[in-house]
Amino acid sequence: MKMSNLFVQTLREFPSDAEVISHKMLARAGYIKKLTSGVYTYLPLMWRVLKKIENIVRQEMDKAGAQELLMPFVQPKELWVESGRWEAYGKELMRLKDRHSREMCLGPTHEEIITAIARDILKSYKQLPTNLYQIQSKFRDEVRPRFGLLRGREFIMKDAYSFATSQEDLDKEYQNMWNAYTSIFKRCGLETKAVQSDSGAIGGNVSHEFMVITDTDAGENDVFYCDECDYAANSNHAISNLPPAKVIGDWEKAIVVDTPNVHSIEELSEFLNIEPSLIVKALVYIIDKKPVIALIRGDKQIEETKLLNTVGGIEIRIATSEEIAEIMGENGFNAIPGFIGPCNVNKKYLEKYGENKITFVADETVKEMKNFVIGINETDKHLVGGNWGIDVDLPETVTDLRLVEAGDFCPKCGKELKVTRGIEVGNIFQLCTKYSKPMNAVYLDADGKAKPYIMGCYGIGISRTAAAAVEAHHDEWGIKWPLAIAPYHVNIVPVSIQDELQMSTAQKIYNELLEAGVEAVLDDRNERPGVKFKDSDLIGFPFRITVGKTITDGQVEFVTRATNEKISMKPEEAVKKVIDAVKTL
Repeated sequence: MKMSNLFVQTLREFPSDAEVISHKMLARAGYIKKLTSGVYTYLPLMWRVLKKIENIVRQEMDKAGAQELLMPFVQPKELWVESGRWEAYGKELMRLKDRHSREMCLGPTHEEIITAIARDILKSYKQLPTNLYQIQSKFRDEVRPRFGLLRGREFIMKDAYSFATSQEDLDKEYQNMWNAYTSIFKRCGLETKAVQSDSGAIGGNVSHEFMVITDTDAGENDVFYCDECDYAANSNHAISNLPPAKVIGDWEKAIVVDTPNVHSIEELSEFLNIEPSLIVKALVYIIDKKPVIALIRGDKQIEETKLLNTVGGIEIRIATSEEIAEIMGENGFNAIPGFIGPCNVNKKYLEKYGENKITFVADETVKEMKNFVIGINETDKHLVGGNWGIDVDLPETVTDLRLVEAGDFCPKCGKELKVTRGIEVGNIFQLCTKYSKPMNAVYLDADGKAKPYIMGCYGIGISRTAAAAVEAHHDEWGIKWPLAIAPYHVNIVPVSIQDELQMSTAQKIYNELLEAGVEAVLDDRNERPGVKFKDSDLIGFPFRITVGKTITDGQVEFVTRATNEKISMKPEEAVKKVIDAVKTL
């Protein structure tokens, strides 16, 4: 490809709406162009990167025994109603009607479609196990698209689905996909860590995310891991053992004390001269438009995904001060944030509203607390020296709601956990019968009995993988593409196109590389050298061969973008160096 013909426009500045480095670099280097919020055009350079990632995915999936198909992007409502997700999926599901007023949706994922296909074709145990996959554009109507390709509304994804007759076969395929994913991301030049994760809207009992570890702002989730063993988990799934803390107060009996103008745990701790670990903190949430009060030890934080899963809701947010005042007022209390507690609320709320009562849940950290401090739903007052079952009722639901913190202890080996940021590029789920049972997707076993498929689901974000590669491989000058997914392998830059020797040498190198199957770009533009070098670094060609004045001495400059190392060598040596590197792919 000649640079003069390449459909690319680099920018001098980063776009004003770009927040993370991958968005900034890809837009400035001419890879993507925004159409509307969360929707981008993949320009020729970007499309080459995406196709290379797709090809790596295809090779490894085919090698693992999966078979490719392509499913419809527009999906009928009926199948989503069968699975129970038409209402449950939430506002991210883009719903629409066709000209006949039939309700449809744009596919954010394809569990319903593939399950319907399987139940029509996979009739016998003799046809199982099998694994089917596709690579396709998806659409999720994100409430706040951001980070460019990392959290857009339209994106490209590989999703695979396995069907088996037993948990044993599902476990085998789960490991098979784990191994394939490890190879895929390694070939893409990405270091990933497989972490335990929440299954979210997809569902299932066991799931892992493949995270690219990064210290950039694009890291979506905290990943907690242990250096001493293999434990690693996303923040919404991580568990830990806590360091020792004081959880038994010194009060001899429970009394109500005045705590004027004390609204936070820090203020209450200072006012009473106690450790925060002696305070039961009550947080009011609105989950699916209903109030939920979560209790946790005062020095710990709620992990909202854990709380959402415990309650079985779809949407969660912290209640506003006005909502809390309304909820408390409806129950006959004059309490504001900082003084909320479980005392008498359920009883009064139940008497007034029947079954639509406030839901109370508690984190496991409160279970062992004694002689503690807790709000009693009266402004400027707290109960000190309280005990469960005597002064306050412990909620029926007590489970892990806590956000793990760095310094907590590993639940497997007891060593200290560390935390880093990660970008999810792939996930694997054990769906089991979550879709096959409600959709009556069954096969006949050896005894002629109908049984539901045991299913697995395996996704890779193709466009997210490309963006994550930029987050992991860049410097202040531009992108440093891993060789396997770079749009082109090498950029050949004659310093002056008016110099016959420089141009003839550059053209000769270009022709030899093309003949060897190397993807090369010849920068034949009549531009200043500085412009060419800046564009080369910004675009991120893995190698650059500069043909300048030293060609009179038979030397060119060879630059490796990953390290920015510059070496003088003969033209034929530079050609061989690139060819040898490409052969390793």
